[in-house]
Amino acid sequence: MEGTGRKTAGARSSAVPAATAHEGQTRAAIVQLLLEQGPITATAIGAELGLAPAGVRRHLDALIDAGQARANRSAPWQQKGRGRPAKQYQLTAAGRGNLGHAYDDLAGAAIRQLGELGGDAAISEFARRRVRTIVDGIEPVDEHTAPVIEAKVEEIAEAFADAGFAATTRQVGAGVQICQHHCPVAHVAEEFPQLCAAELDAFRDLLGTHVQRLATIANGDCACTTHVPLAAVPKKASPSTAAQPAAGRTNDSGRSAE
Repeated sequence: MEGTGRKTAGARSSAVPAATAHEGQTRAAIVQLLLEQGPITATAIGAELGLAPAGVRRHLDALIDAGQARANRSAPWQQKGRGRPAKQYQLTAAGRGNLGHAYDDLAGAAIRQLGELGGDAAISEFARRRVRTIVDGIEPVDEHTAPVIEAKVEEIAEAFADAGFAATTRQVGAGVQICQHHCPVAHVAEEFPQLCAAELDAFRDLLGTHVQRLATIANGDCACTTHVPLAAVPKKASPSTAAQPAAGRTNDSGRSAE
């Protein structure tokens, strides 16, 4: 009997770390979904990950208590059916910060020193070279048709996803949007907008059309959202305003209403 008891205790002790690891994996999967698709409902999270609603809400409550997520009621146009609007969850700035902004202080200090030595021109050139590294190997469009531009947008988004930006695309009206749900250099970009401007210039050069930045994480939005028209538009139109978030923006994911 004693031997049996010892085996049971041993089984329980080994099960605890396994259960904890599983909980951690589930929490990480929910965080990743909030990053890539937020704002999103608990029901949608459960359907995506195959989890029971109660389990999803338990993890979401823990993230909210830790200040890593927040909940808002769905807008009327987002509501399906009757009843009280469902809550939509998304990461806070603190939640995104936990995903890693490695060497922010060092990078900021290095760019400030670069600016002291070479001025704003040196910072802008550094930003351009950084983006060229991300999109290395991507050729500019050779014809301005909707299928070609759309395929190039997907190629650009994939390159930025590989670089840690959690980039996705979505169709919106007569255009497509590049949504970067994470920015590994967000804290540095707050001080040096040249980093964001260089990305926008690279999008224009590769797509051969005017693109518009609707929102940026550096400005407090939940994603960096860039609109690309599928009909060719001169790429040099209003460059001074195109790199700025849209007027009257709200502190949301930057996604347009469908």
